[in-house]
Amino acid sequence: MRSFWNALPTEGRWLLSTVAIQTLGRGMTLPFTIIYLHEVRGFDLGFSGALMSLIAITGLFVTGPGGTLIDRFGARRVLIVGLLSMIAGCTLLAYATHPAVATVAVVLIGVNFGVSWPGFNALIASVVDGEVRQQYFGVNFALVNLGIGVGGIIGGFFVDVTEPSTFTTIFLIDAATSLIPLALLLGPLRHVRTQAEPDPAVTTEGGYREILRRPAVLWMTLLTFFSVFIGYGQIEAGFPAYARQIAQVSTAVVGISFAVNTAVIVLLQFAVLRLINGRRRTRVMQVMALIWAVSWVMLGAAGLLPDSVTAAIAVIAFMGVFAFGETMMQPTIPAIYNDLATDRTRGRYNALNSAAFQGGAILGPLVAGVLLGVGVSGWFIAVMVAGSLAVGVLAMVLERVLPEAANGGVEVHRTDEVERTPPV
Repeated sequence: MRSFWNALPTEGRWLLSTVAIQTLGRGMTLPFTIIYLHEVRGFDLGFSGALMSLIAITGLFVTGPGGTLIDRFGARRVLIVGLLSMIAGCTLLAYATHPAVATVAVVLIGVNFGVSWPGFNALIASVVDGEVRQQYFGVNFALVNLGIGVGGIIGGFFVDVTEPSTFTTIFLIDAATSLIPLALLLGPLRHVRTQAEPDPAVTTEGGYREILRRPAVLWMTLLTFFSVFIGYGQIEAGFPAYARQIAQVSTAVVGISFAVNTAVIVLLQFAVLRLINGRRRTRVMQVMALIWAVSWVMLGAAGLLPDSVTAAIAVIAFMGVFAFGETMMQPTIPAIYNDLATDRTRGRYNALNSAAFQGGAILGPLVAGVLLGVGVSGWFIAVMVAGSLAVGVLAMVLERVLPEAANGGVEVHRTDEVERTPPV
């Protein structure tokens, strides 16, 4: 950890040192937003669920234009707009007693979600490169989980559905924590430039269609989508639904499993980073796919012995094993996208990463809802296992078309579009 910290430039240290505090507010509100909308503000449960979906849908629509704006005007300016939108959205939601106000609030939050991912990834990639970049994404992921996990614990002890003011407080805290990255962008990071200087020699900067014509980008986007579809797309929907309805474990067991997930990520991320350092990223993804397949088999076993201690152990173990796979995914995927990109296209490459992630996160719960809703829980597990193995196959295909420099083979930092490896 000390060698990694010493290898970071000052800007990278500023970005990393405040991550856990920035995400603390998000962790305090994320698990309780739908509870707040339905039980505290009295909105219909269906409408409350639609508002939650609207955040992701807004983010998906904003991501594409956001990536283009990042490449044109720089990540810093776009992120400032996104953070101001987040602050306004959280503040509005804290006092949203009318459905129209809540709708505006979640749209504003969704705008930030749409630009923050490609924006911060572009910002990170502009100040660190090579293996340090991969390590940075991994450490950042661990700190994000730490902030969200601690925030969730604090929020769980603090909020009370009979006291609306407690929910108002956590949303205002969420808004306040967004002031931290805003201050960094306006202060120590104000000189960081992610957009490339205009170059008359470059006749095209690569639109999304041109970028997706690169086989490596297309396969990488498909791999990201399927990874999220059978991964994160299920963690907040398919997994808890299966655990409660099929495995018939208590809500306390579900809560413990999420705590275990966070603990495994925070405790193992640094060890995993050392383990995968210098190895082909596609091979790491193949191992991750096998680990996730095993984890889904474990969850399926919990359904065979419902309402038992064995089921509870299997549910908790699922989240622990799944988290181990997460520690391999998060350092590799954003590193590949940013090593494929140039300074002229970095915003759009990260926007594609974000769009694939959000698409999987939107479709995953829908498929889980259908399969579990009609009572075919066995098919649900089968689809998840098959999907995990499909991710491994996609990683093997990707390895054939991915430049060695983007696969962790050699360190490279490219600033000119014409230096890009030609598509295969």
